[in-house]
Amino acid sequence: MKFKILIIAFSIIIFLVIAIIVMLPSLFAGTDVMATFRLMTLPMLIFMVVLLVGMGIFFFFNYRLLSLLEREDWPALAYYLEQKCFTKGNYSNRNVRLLASSYLVLTDYVSVLKLESKTMLANPSAIGRNLLLFGTARILSGNYTEAAAFYKIYLDKGKLSRKDKPWTRFFYGFSLLLSGSFKLAQPEFALLTASSNDCIITGLSAYFLNKTIAKHCDNAIECLSASENGRNRVLNAVKTGAKWKKEAAKLGSDIHIAIIKRYIDETEEWLYTAASG
Repeated sequence: MKFKILIIAFSIIIFLVIAIIVMLPSLFAGTDVMATFRLMTLPMLIFMVVLLVGMGIFFFFNYRLLSLLEREDWPALAYYLEQKCFTKGNYSNRNVRLLASSYLVLTDYVSVLKLESKTMLANPSAIGRNLLLFGTARILSGNYTEAAAFYKIYLDKGKLSRKDKPWTRFFYGFSLLLSGSFKLAQPEFALLTASSNDCIITGLSAYFLNKTIAKHCDNAIECLSASENGRNRVLNAVKTGAKWKKEAAKLGSDIHIAIIKRYIDETEEWLYTAASG
C-alpha cells in the first residue's frame, strides 16, 4: 500500500536524521564539544521523537480508514463510517464529510439526507462545514427547488467560510436555474459576475446569464450587460484557455465540482472562442 510505504520511508528519514544529530559530534569533536552540541540539539531531538511517535499513533488508529480510502472501497468505507457515526455517535466533521462523500459516489442520495438529519441533532456545525455536499445530494436527486431552499438558509445565516460563501451563492443560483426560476437566478449570477474574486465562478455566472437567463428574463439588455462585464473581468485576469484550465484544475475533484465540470468546459469555449473571434 502506498501510505504504508510513505510511513516507512518517513520514519526511516526521521530515524536517520536523529542518528546523524546524535553521532556527528562524536566523529569530529571532543567530549566537551559533543556534550554542548547535544544539549543544543536536544529540543530538536525531542520534537522529532514526538513527531515520529505521533505519526505512529495517528496511523495506528486510522489504519482501517486510510486503507479503505486508498482502495476506494466505497461500500466498505460507508459501512465503516456508519458504525462511527450512527452506532458510536461520533459525528465529527471528518466522519460526516467522508460518509456523505461515500454515499454520493454510491448515488445513495436518500442516505445523505438521513445523515444530514442525524448530524443536525448531534453536531449542527458539521452541516455548515459540509453544506456543498448536502446541497449536491439534492441537485443530483433532481430536487432543485429543495436544493435552492437549502442553500438560501445558509446564505441568510451569514456564517460561511470565505471559501464556501461564493460557492454557496453560486449553487443557490445554479439550483434556481435548474428549477426554472430564471428571474430569481438572474440577480444572484449578476452579483457574482460583478463581485466574485473566483474567476471560475465569475465565468460560469456570466455564461449562464448569456446563454440561458437572458432568454427568460424581463430585461435581457441588463442581463447581457452583466454577462459581458463578468466575461471581461475573467479575460482580464485569465488571458488564455490554457490558464483557465489551470484555474479549473485547482478546484480539485470534489463532487460538487464534478457536477459542473461540463459547464466549466463550455464556459471556457464561450469565453475564449468568442474572444479570439
